[in-house]
Amino acid sequence: MLLLSIVSLTKRNIREAHLRFCLCRSWPSALLLSGALLSGVGALAQSGAPPSPGQPIPGTQGVSPYAASVPAQATPGLLPLSLQDAINRGLKQNLGALLSNADITAARGNRWEQLSALLPHLSVDPYIADSKINLGELGIGNAPGFKIPQSIGPFSYFDARLNVSQSLFDWKLINSERAARQSLKSAEYTYKDARDLVVLAVGYTYLQAIADEARIATADAQVKTAQVLYDQAEDQVKAGTSPSIDALRAKVELQTRQQQLIQAKNNFAIQKLSVARVIGLAPGQEFDLTDKSPYKAFDEMTIDDALKRAYASRSDYRAAEADTHAAEFARKAAFAGYFPSLSFNADYGTAGPHPSTATQVFDVRGTLSIPIFQGGSVHAAVLQADARLEQSRERLENLRAQIDADVRTALLNIQSSSEQVAVARSNIELAEQTLAQSRDRFSAGVTDTVEVVQSQEAVASAHEQFISSLYNYNFAKISLARALGIAEEGVKEYFKGI
Repeated sequence: MLLLSIVSLTKRNIREAHLRFCLCRSWPSALLLSGALLSGVGALAQSGAPPSPGQPIPGTQGVSPYAASVPAQATPGLLPLSLQDAINRGLKQNLGALLSNADITAARGNRWEQLSALLPHLSVDPYIADSKINLGELGIGNAPGFKIPQSIGPFSYFDARLNVSQSLFDWKLINSERAARQSLKSAEYTYKDARDLVVLAVGYTYLQAIADEARIATADAQVKTAQVLYDQAEDQVKAGTSPSIDALRAKVELQTRQQQLIQAKNNFAIQKLSVARVIGLAPGQEFDLTDKSPYKAFDEMTIDDALKRAYASRSDYRAAEADTHAAEFARKAAFAGYFPSLSFNADYGTAGPHPSTATQVFDVRGTLSIPIFQGGSVHAAVLQADARLEQSRERLENLRAQIDADVRTALLNIQSSSEQVAVARSNIELAEQTLAQSRDRFSAGVTDTVEVVQSQEAVASAHEQFISSLYNYNFAKISLARALGIAEEGVKEYFKGI
């Protein structure tokens, strides 16, 4: 009987893992998706649950920044933590968001670097010198009939000028600055997209944690039910109305449920550590999950409306568009290597043997640079820019198709998981009625503990299916919010009142 229970539980975990893994395929981030796909088989075999967003691949040392964080200061006592609180903390402390925000600063620096070449450059380089020159070192020797001293000097120099340089026209520099400006926009959109990914990661870990917490309550109730059955079977064995094998079956069922309770508590404790790591809680911080598994009916949304909203709101799509524009300007900058450029240089100041005898000096120059032959370097730059531009366009079109798939998948998951919640809720009622009738039949001596144990397993399976379907339903809503590019606003909208 123990073997049958273990096999039944294993099959149930595999079915649950397969459902969750299918849901994970809707994650639009290539970073999260790659980690899920590569570690899916190992994770399913070990725990029956999908890898969290950015979960490290088993057997490797790599960790996604979205599964890590910079810990905040500890809060005294027990910290109450709602889903919205967890998301807010994750947006502030998650490593993925912090690194993406730093990328904006780097992109802004690159843009200023490119802009600097188009702006005037001013400098002042005053100097004063006192020199004595060896003529022999310069190759000046004595000529016949002439006596030249071996060295001359000392004599002094003084020069103090304001220097200004300005690029009047350089099509390459102009387009390089435009490309850097688009790259900055891309970094800003990427940061917004990183915030959506943080919401997805936090939502996954938090919802998984409250699902594990619900499993503890279910497992505890099953232990109590199994204990009552065992006590009843023992009494009947002592009274001689039942064979001892009934008590043995009940004992095996009781210990199986106790093992499941122990495992459920351990899973919940480990999942809370994952929550803490994603949102940046201080190490050892005690906290309580205040939101339980909520069910709130989802307002229907048409595919066309969802796609229109996604294309307008998805920050990764806007970032890909900016990357394409940057590649277009970079291509123009590369081709501009064939064009002439015009620059201006001037200086003004005083110069002379000594500051007291210095006089006014200046110099003004305009330079027209015309490239004639540069050894094919411009052609090479154009070829490379063409390749990058083509890659950017292909990534943009791929992302557009991926958004379509993400939105459709999320809507299908919401519809399917919503129906599963309804069926699972009904199954719980039917399974509990079956268990009650089986226990009555056992008390009356009509049947043995086999029927009761099977009914207990049916109740446990029904509760597990309900918890899993409710978790999948809630995570599907977060996935839809991410697919639409409104993760922060979507959580507040889809989980209002929890």
